[in-house]
Amino acid sequence: MELQLALDLVNIPEAIEVVKEVEAYIDIVEIGTPVVINEGLRAVKEMKEAFPNLKVLADLKIMDAGGYEVMKASEAGADIITVLGVSDDSTIRGAVEEARKQGRKIMVDMINVKHMEERAQEIDAMGVDYICVHSGYDHQAAGKNSFEELTAIKRVVKHAKTAIAGGIKLDTLPEVVKANPDLVIVGGGITGQQDKKSVASEMRELVAQGK
Repeated sequence: MELQLALDLVNIPEAIEVVKEVEAYIDIVEIGTPVVINEGLRAVKEMKEAFPNLKVLADLKIMDAGGYEVMKASEAGADIITVLGVSDDSTIRGAVEEARKQGRKIMVDMINVKHMEERAQEIDAMGVDYICVHSGYDHQAAGKNSFEELTAIKRVVKHAKTAIAGGIKLDTLPEVVKANPDLVIVGGGITGQQDKKSVASEMRELVAQGK
């Protein structure tokens, strides 16, 4: 089980400072959609240059032009690129094809997918690397979490790794680990804490128990 740090509400220098604090405890650093919108793909490039040993995920939430956008993110140094599960099959297939050419990985974000199990099965058959259930900011404000969705996709996904994101904190992490995803994605649960290092260290220990 791996731990991914999601950086959403920072600029590039702040992002690098945060990662310096917790680098030893995470496997993947995510350049979140707001950072890509504010800073562009150079945020991915600078993060990869600063931390060559970490995998960098570009959370582009691709909805169209899958191959082209994956190519651009790959050029910037992204190891993993996200595509939306609600996008057209041809977009997902184009993204996967380009990722294979570039030696990168594709994560499909299932935010707002209506028929979770059915769609997860279809996407799994397209050769993606990760399928991620995700309670977005707006969902979290309405009290939604993704545990049930994780259980649902784990029933049907045979090839891709499973991931969970959205509002995960230290006190909810044991429940997440019990559900046994391959990847746990934490944002504010680390970045919003006073002592980021010790929280990340505790999270690393919990995640390590789920290997």
